[in-house]
Amino acid sequence: MNSSNQKNIEIEFRAIFGEKDFFRIKEFLDQNAENIGEDDKDVFFFIMPSKLLKVVDNVSKNNAKLVLKLNKIGKGSDFEEIEIPIEREHINNFVKVLTTLEFTDNIMHSFQKRQNYNYKGVEIALKHSEVWGHHLELEIMITDIKEKEQAEKRIREVANGLNIKLMTDQELAEFTKKAEEKHKK
Repeated sequence: MNSSNQKNIEIEFRAIFGEKDFFRIKEFLDQNAENIGEDDKDVFFFIMPSKLLKVVDNVSKNNAKLVLKLNKIGKGSDFEEIEIPIEREHINNFVKVLTTLEFTDNIMHSFQKRQNYNYKGVEIALKHSEVWGHHLELEIMITDIKEKEQAEKRIREVANGLNIKLMTDQELAEFTKKAEEKHKK
């Protein structure tokens, strides 16, 4: 675990595609990447104007956490995160407390079927969910924002090699706005 003064900054990009590309990418990753394993998650999103708070039930790994992202999807590739492990038995209570506090009325619930890979130093989560459909996240964790440019370059190279188009900030902002309205709890 990181010391309290060390930042956890995700450099993250996303791509959405159809089922055919999903299986093409899965086959390629199964043959050429390190399969980190299944990582199915049941997630409650508490969406704020500039941040994202999540209660995450990591079904595949039998653990849970509370995650605060200090940036919102569509506002750049870097997301500093604060994670607090919680007991799975307390997930419903966390959701109830956060809902009752009413600091946001924009709450979304989504189950994500996920398979994680490590390919050329990039962690890839190949996913399917009701909200996003078939998609993937490509990410590198850094501890200093000075490492951002190099991490972004590596992610873009991997995306190009997989023949996928990364979503722009504008596309992400538009997509998440529509998804949040459609799937609001």
